[in-house]
Amino acid sequence: MALSKSERRDRIRFRIRKTVSGTEQRPRLAVFRSNKEIYAQLIDDVNGKTITAASSRDKDIDASKVNKTEAAKMVGKAIAEKAVKAGVESVTFDRGGYLYHGRVKSLAEGAREGGLKF
Repeated sequence: MALSKSERRDRIRFRIRKTVSGTEQRPRLAVFRSNKEIYAQLIDDVNGKTITAASSRDKDIDASKVNKTEAAKMVGKAIAEKAVKAGVESVTFDRGGYLYHGRVKSLAEGAREGGLKF
């Protein structure tokens, strides 16, 4: 029996989450990609807290009227900027079951440009 797209993504996501975990010094950069928007969070899994978050729905990114890949890169830069303000330089990247391609890759490159190391 074939798996649905969401079931397949969940399997991959759980496989990734078995190995990827965030701490206060090195939080997890979690990515969620919907059809229209993209979201990124820095998560401290030890304390169960979200340190900071950014998304393509933020006012400055939403108002810029760029395509989804460019918006993802802007989200990456925004999360990196917020992370540096919060005192975080290095993160572990959690692609959330998505392929490292397109918008997910663009977000990661934007975060690297913004000063995050992973």
